[in-house]
Amino acid sequence: MAKKKMTILDFKKYKEEGRKFAYVTAYDYTTASIVNDSECEIILVGDSLAMVMLGYNTTVGVTLDDMIHHIRPVVKGAPNTFIVGDMPFGSYNVSPEQAIASANRILMETNCDCVKLEGGVDMAPTIERMVKAGIPVMGHIGLTPQTSTSLGGFKVQGGTPESAKKLIEDALAIEKAGAFSIVVECVPNAVGKALKEALKIPVLGIGAGPDVDCQVLVTQDLLAMYGDFKPKFVKHFAKIREEMVKGLNQFHAETLSGEFPSPEYCFNKEVEIPKLY
Repeated sequence: MAKKKMTILDFKKYKEEGRKFAYVTAYDYTTASIVNDSECEIILVGDSLAMVMLGYNTTVGVTLDDMIHHIRPVVKGAPNTFIVGDMPFGSYNVSPEQAIASANRILMETNCDCVKLEGGVDMAPTIERMVKAGIPVMGHIGLTPQTSTSLGGFKVQGGTPESAKKLIEDALAIEKAGAFSIVVECVPNAVGKALKEALKIPVLGIGAGPDVDCQVLVTQDLLAMYGDFKPKFVKHFAKIREEMVKGLNQFHAETLSGEFPSPEYCFNKEVEIPKLY
């Protein structure tokens, strides 16, 4: 039996009920269809595709057209899963009007369920305008990869009383602006817990400890597909890269030995071939 797709209203309902949920990534139809067959409730088509799928060093190079190109097949592949479309760098930081136009394109051209954008207090007025325009918005604070350079690189955020206070202020501003949920990335456990307690909307944590409402991981990370780099907060729940290399090497070996293709993998019908040479 197919799982029931989560709705915007379910986010607040799950938090009120104390019900945890899981949030992973996908960037293509096949991966989306696999997640759709799992119990995971949410897929993010993240700007992390810049590194995971396109080989860039940061997320900054990915464009709005890139995002739409990848979100569309994910929506097709996961009809029973809530799909989040990430807004890339440069698509919303010029003005609220630009943000609304970019979000409209994502929603209209992909049919995903909401958009996600980075930023705190400074972004709250833009989020408010977007929500008033009928756009469902998921926030993102803490380590914000699009602006990681200005944060000193990929480092834990909220590690001092002052920075923790700033994160809570950011989260409350985003909630007041109308965001229905908020991703919090790379913060101490105590900060993740404080944010969960401070907000009425769910806190979706990636490297934010055990007390948040939802756990988030990049699929390629949790399945050990993405090379040797492993962030501290990532657990490998399977070792898919290892199995894929093993399978490819077995195919290579059987090709060289002639073991593959054996008769059961061949079309063995006798055909009279006319002599053409």
